[in-house]
Amino acid sequence: MTNPKLALIPSGYKGGTNPTVYSILPSDGSGDFTFDRANGYASRVRKDGLIEEVSNDVPRLDWSDGNCPSLLLEPQRTNLLKYSEDYSQSEWSKIRSTISTNQSIAPNGTFTADKIIASTDNNTHRCDQAITLTDGTTYSLSFFVKSSEYNCIRASIGQSGLTFGNVASFNLNTKTVSTTGTIENAEILDFGNGWFRCVLTMDAGTTDRIVIGLGIDDSYSFAGDNSSGLFMWGAMIEEASYTSSYIKTEGEVGGVTRLKDECFNGGDADLFNITEGTFFVDANNFGTPLNNYSMITISDATGSNYIRFIYESSRIRVSVLGLGDYFITGVNDNERNKVATTFKENEMKVFFNGSLVHTDTLGVLPTGLSKLNF
Repeated sequence: MTNPKLALIPSGYKGGTNPTVYSILPSDGSGDFTFDRANGYASRVRKDGLIEEVSNDVPRLDWSDGNCPSLLLEPQRTNLLKYSEDYSQSEWSKIRSTISTNQSIAPNGTFTADKIIASTDNNTHRCDQAITLTDGTTYSLSFFVKSSEYNCIRASIGQSGLTFGNVASFNLNTKTVSTTGTIENAEILDFGNGWFRCVLTMDAGTTDRIVIGLGIDDSYSFAGDNSSGLFMWGAMIEEASYTSSYIKTEGEVGGVTRLKDECFNGGDADLFNITEGTFFVDANNFGTPLNNYSMITISDATGSNYIRFIYESSRIRVSVLGLGDYFITGVNDNERNKVATTFKENEMKVFFNGSLVHTDTLGVLPTGLSKLNF
């Protein structure tokens, strides 16, 4: 295989004026990408595992996946909650519970995590926040929790309580999730240092609130002692079918919005206008995307000549001008996959995670390729 003409491995960037994501090839800078994210709180996970706020127009090299960074590109999202890190505020209703502020080091490295403490009532113990929800619309709720005396937590969206209906329960000791009713997705993500991000996606019920309750050893109705509980930080709810990176809020009416990331203008016709080659992408499609697909495309200036990888729910579509579509099925959301297509006169091959899965004869070889979009 000959050396690639363009290689984007997220490792270098420039913020501020003319923000840029650097390609390692070509070395003269002609393959570098322009980046844009206008305003709104944005965060990433640093190499040390801590969550860090990122300024406007700064590309986010995110280390959530382990030993190497990924370029995090997300659609516009809004955290609808108020005071995502301060549960002592009146916007959070404390039901048979109290809040002790600033009791532990939070996932961002600051001493700002609150402790939610159960009262002596032999009943459920929870924190609620009233927000405007659209009945039947899909929302994703997430929050960070850490065990103290208690080790379980449960949550729901648009319900009056947690003893019936659509509820997700998270056991921090066993790292397991159980659900009742209709839940689209519920998972527990390990953030290190004892912290977990609990994620819940479901259609909202008829009550305009989110509900989060304390538990111990999978029991959620018990008598507390006015001192025992668990640590909590960084709550977030989005009108979306999957959870995105954390957005901090304080008292903002209507929540805080992070605008979409855009990465564009890498390369030109001299770089991409080739008669044969390999198009390789290593990416994680985190969930069912906006409008049900995301695309990574090499095309001409008009978009009429192209090679595309189209990430849809449960599959990846490889689309080449003149040949049609080939579908890689059985692909899971929030899963990293490597896809490649080789193309030359009268032949195209598709590879999925290192295995050849399709060979076909090209009808028309794409020409005039000059743009890489994702």
